[in-house]
Amino acid sequence: MGRCPACQAWGSLAQQSVPSGRGPRVAAGAPSAPARRIADVELDSARARPTGVDELDRVLGGGLVPGAVVLLAGEPGVGKSTLLLEVAAKAAHRGRVLYVTGEESAGQVRLRAERTGGLHDDLYLAAESDLGAIVGHLDALAPGLLIVDSIQTMSTSDVDGGVGGVTQVRAVTVGLTALAKERGLPVVLVGHVTKDGSIAGPRVLEHLVDVVLAFEGDKQSTLRMVRGVKNRFGPADEVGCFELRDEGIVGLADPSGLFLARFGATRDAVVPGTAVTVVMDGRRPMLAEVQALVAGANIPSPRRAVSGLDSARVAMLLAVLERRVGVTLHDAEVYTATVGGMKVTEPAADLALALAVVSAKRDLALPPDMVLLGEIGLAGEVRRVNGVGRRLAEAARLGFTQALVPPDSDVRSVGMKVQEVADLGQVVRRLRRD
Repeated sequence: MGRCPACQAWGSLAQQSVPSGRGPRVAAGAPSAPARRIADVELDSARARPTGVDELDRVLGGGLVPGAVVLLAGEPGVGKSTLLLEVAAKAAHRGRVLYVTGEESAGQVRLRAERTGGLHDDLYLAAESDLGAIVGHLDALAPGLLIVDSIQTMSTSDVDGGVGGVTQVRAVTVGLTALAKERGLPVVLVGHVTKDGSIAGPRVLEHLVDVVLAFEGDKQSTLRMVRGVKNRFGPADEVGCFELRDEGIVGLADPSGLFLARFGATRDAVVPGTAVTVVMDGRRPMLAEVQALVAGANIPSPRRAVSGLDSARVAMLLAVLERRVGVTLHDAEVYTATVGGMKVTEPAADLALALAVVSAKRDLALPPDMVLLGEIGLAGEVRRVNGVGRRLAEAARLGFTQALVPPDSDVRSVGMKVQEVADLGQVVRRLRRD
């Protein structure tokens, strides 16, 4: 084209080279600190410091790491604020703690602290909902621990959006995370959950923090569990057990007693329809008692009721018992449940549940000092489960003396009489003969 279409001048077009497809070059900047050999990096800044609440330290991997950001999420009323107020009171014995509440007034938190015995001179309360105000409190107090209750009630004027929205939650979390890393300040955030149990807010919220803990519990039960979902400083499958009482929340180092109706001195009373198994909740073995009740005969439409167990798995086990073992259940009502509000879903409890049903049907009580482990297949075979050694060690510690386990479990000496069983029918015939 010899003529410019804009100014209509001839011969005014100049040839230019086309730039390459490579992106813009990034200019080199000054590093914040020189790179060091990995063996020369100090470990003091990454060592966990205990919070004083043993069950929480168990889930955290030893305690709170300086600069770590922990997100504790749970349903309303489950006890998140009560637990963190206990943590704040314990940590105040070692230094200043700032508890920022955006959902309650400082007076409400004070009343709860009086009830639970959490008053301390180095525990400071601030009813704030603005990130800038929180930074001002940090500059004035220089605390050793910051607790924010909750992250969904905080906002910042630097970004648009309503309080609790995606933009605000992300911006506040980014700001608090940057403060934690810059000052080496451990920060604990309280998070809300949606109606399906997932953490409210953007998914990036869980990626920004270092530790994500799920606080679980049934409102009809006093048992509360803190479950690790993500942990950059320790195992992500640990579980801590607590009991919610009028005077506060108390850690349970040995929660198996809550799940055994015949625990302790009353365990000698044998009752048909009960069996004891050991379930693994994360890394933690816990004894659980399953119960069954078989009532009636020749009922046209018998009822099946399940509490604390997987209803589909219970239906499968009932079918296996009737087809492979010869236990008539199609015309009788069957009720199955766990004790203490515990939820058991893993297949390792199949053998205990099946024998509890047989015990209830034939009115024959199982030995009170026996634990049962094993997954039941559709052919009636008993299959292996993981962690048999750890399960049996926990049972032996609590006084159980005999166990039925799947074949090839590779069980070393645990101070118990251990029998390997390969078929459900074989187990039923042996127990009936004994």
